[in-house]
Amino acid sequence: MAPKTKPSYLGLLNAIAVAETAAETTLTNWADTTKDKRLETMLRFVAMREGEHGKAFAKRMLELGYEVRWPEADEASKSAEIACSDKTDLQKFRALKLGKPVGKPDVFDAMFEDKTLDPITGGLLGRYIAEERDSGRRLNAEYERLVEKDKKAKERAKARKAKAKATA
Repeated sequence: MAPKTKPSYLGLLNAIAVAETAAETTLTNWADTTKDKRLETMLRFVAMREGEHGKAFAKRMLELGYEVRWPEADEASKSAEIACSDKTDLQKFRALKLGKPVGKPDVFDAMFEDKTLDPITGGLLGRYIAEERDSGRRLNAEYERLVEKDKKAKERAKARKAKAKATA
């Protein structure tokens, strides 16, 4: 029996499993701390989706005969700290580098360049990419909503200050 060849895309599957698992924790922590119900709902939805991705890619690796290699240095803990901090939601968006429109091409465009992808992994990647782009749109919409809300609050505060100064 010939030895099984390690899939060329195994590193990609591992990276996705690790990143998505960490993202679930970060977004759940953020949802637990925000006072904005609309944002909380969206964060919980995206967090659940991220967790599902992490598990799906870890499962696919097991099906291929490999296990996820979890990093020793936990970069995700920095993101989790930001999510649990007393920063405003806008500050969290910016610190986590979320809520920006996705450019063209995006990070996902190169994922199908590997012509050795098997159909099951290809299907999993296709669903993942579509959902990630949707999550990006959802995060961006909430970011834009909060930017507008913040802008209006600053304008109202400025108007109140000007009115108080005029009546003094």
